[in-house]
Parts: sequence; C-alpha cells; structure tokens
Amino acid sequence: MKFLIVGLGNPGIEYAETRHNIGFKVVESLAKELGGSFSTGRLADRAEVKFKGKTLILIKPTTYMNLSGKAVNYWLQAEKINRDKLLVITDDIALPFGKLRMKGKGSDGGHNGLKDIQHVLQTQEYVRLRFGVGSDFYKGQQAAYVLGKWSEEEIDLLEERIQIASEFVKGFATIGLSQTMTNWNNK
Repeated sequence: MKFLIVGLGNPGIEYAETRHNIGFKVVESLAKELGGSFSTGRLADRAEVKFKGKTLILIKPTTYMNLSGKAVNYWLQAEKINRDKLLVITDDIALPFGKLRMKGKGSDGGHNGLKDIQHVLQTQEYVRLRFGVGSDFYKGQQAAYVLGKWSEEEIDLLEERIQIASEFVKGFATIGLSQTMTNWNNK
C-alpha cells in the first residue's frame, strides 16, 4: 500500500530554515530516519521509504508554495495513489509554536499552499498535518514572519516537535487517520 506524504515549503537555500518550510523539514527527517534520500523528480524532490510494510512516497514540491497543487496532483497520478492516502504537512500560524494537529479535511485557513492544492484537486477532503509556527507578528507582517528564520527558543525545541510530526505520519500510514488523531492530536 502506497501513501503520498507531501511536505510543503519553498525550494532554495534562502528558504531552507524558514517557518514556511516546516513541511520540508518533516519529510527530510522522516527520509533520514527510514533510510531514504531525495532525488530530483518532476515538479518535486522525491524519496521512497518503507515503514511496517507500507510504502511512503515523500515529496518536497519544487513549484514554490503557491503552486503546490500542481506537484501534488502530478504525483498522485504518477504513483497511482488515491486521495485518501494523501497527507499534506504545512505550517500554521493559527496554532502556537510546536502544536501539531491532524485533520481529515478542512478549509485552507488562508494558507496559499493549501489554497492551491484545494483548487487543483477540487476538494477540501484530504488529510493535512498542521505544524504550529505561532503568530508573533504585527498586523500585515504575516508573510515576513512565515518566511523568517526560527528564533533561538524555537530552534531548541524544533527537533523534538519534528520527531512527533514523524510519528503522526507513520501512524497515518499504519493505524489510520482516526486512531492517529486520537493518539497524537494535542500532544
């Protein structure tokens, strides 16, 4: 059984350590943990790993955040994966730093990556893992905040929170959405 795990972010060294790229960080950590490595593919960097008999196709779209839907749609089709086996990992300013929440569907919440995915897939019904980055910015400064670097305090806690995000992904692939949400949401 195959799953498409999409870490949202922007390609390029200038974005590597920004809040907006937490999706990339989570799939990179998962690939490292499970012995995979990324190679350049069409519209995304791709890694394939196995976990408890499941195949996880990890992608980091190279389309930039605002065009993420194109990469998601392409890889769903190329890998012949049903939408119920899709998980999108994204930053979320509505959650405090490090808070993780998985949902089976929902609005884009103003997130341009999710907005484009919903537009291309023509549905809000796909699983997403929201990684809280906080909202410590002045009105009108949202873009600068999510494209900004992590604070020292956040960096100290980031690795642990990324590990917990990885547990969500592994749970989704093995015990399913409902049980994963019960086990891990609000941890």
